[in-house]
Amino acid sequence: MDLIIQVVLLLVGFLLLIKGADWFVAGSSDIAKLLKIPTMIVGLTIVSFGTSAPEAAVSVVSSLQGSNALAISNVIGSNIFNLLAVLGMSAIFATIALKDVIHDDFPYLIFSTILVIVLIVFGWNLTRIDGLILLIFLAIYLIYLIWDVKRSKVDLVVDNPDHSLVMAIILIVVGMASIVLGGEFVVNGAKALALAVGMSETLVGLTVVAIGTSLPELVTSLSAVKKGEVDLVIGNVIGSNIFNLLFILGLSSFISPITLGSNLIVDLLLLLIITVICFVYGKFKSEYNRKIGIILVLMFILYMAFIILRN
Repeated sequence: MDLIIQVVLLLVGFLLLIKGADWFVAGSSDIAKLLKIPTMIVGLTIVSFGTSAPEAAVSVVSSLQGSNALAISNVIGSNIFNLLAVLGMSAIFATIALKDVIHDDFPYLIFSTILVIVLIVFGWNLTRIDGLILLIFLAIYLIYLIWDVKRSKVDLVVDNPDHSLVMAIILIVVGMASIVLGGEFVVNGAKALALAVGMSETLVGLTVVAIGTSLPELVTSLSAVKKGEVDLVIGNVIGSNIFNLLFILGLSSFISPITLGSNLIVDLLLLLIITVICFVYGKFKSEYNRKIGIILVLMFILYMAFIILRN
């Protein structure tokens, strides 16, 4: 009975995380529009942060509770899921052109992954100083994004807000509360599930929690494909992965230093290899089609089988 209750709490936690992120993004976007901030910049910053909010909540709560394995495995698992499953499933349904992302954002994602690995190698942990370094590189990335938009000749349109100022503030507050509460439910439920079925926190973080917290990216990408806005897919995946590495690991380790287990360094290196493979393929082909989409999804299934058998 206790296990059933924990699974229910886990599912409720995922629901709160997803809806909370939606409400937070809606409220924050409206505030930005009221302040006359261009819609494109809102999309590059607030929306990217919003889709990564579930991972942030889970990792930060895990750090506060001392569950370091869950904090970092959630980020690694989410990034692998985004590259292989989200990008792969999206490419199966529509050809995804890479355009400018292959020249700027993708290399920065590779750099961010290498940066995390280098910081960890110097002591097998992420200290508060390491967390600050990651947050600084996130700030550099955001400043570059805003500068790049402003220097381009794209018209910076400011959309009208969907809600009043009071309603926008309510959405932000309720969204943040849902994210925090959902994070608590997911972390506690995941730890109870791991204990009950003999799984490690690392395995739960790489599988159940990683997939659950990446649902916003999956829903956003598939919705974009359905609407014919395939350009949003690759930006959503790459932007989210950069946020996961620099913001979530940065903030989590700044709050509480994270120690990395020996298994997770293998997963982190696999993440780097997968990222480089996706980049090199995109560099030469300039797009992801159904064939590569199927290959990416199969790679994700193989990775899931590998980590489950390893446990």
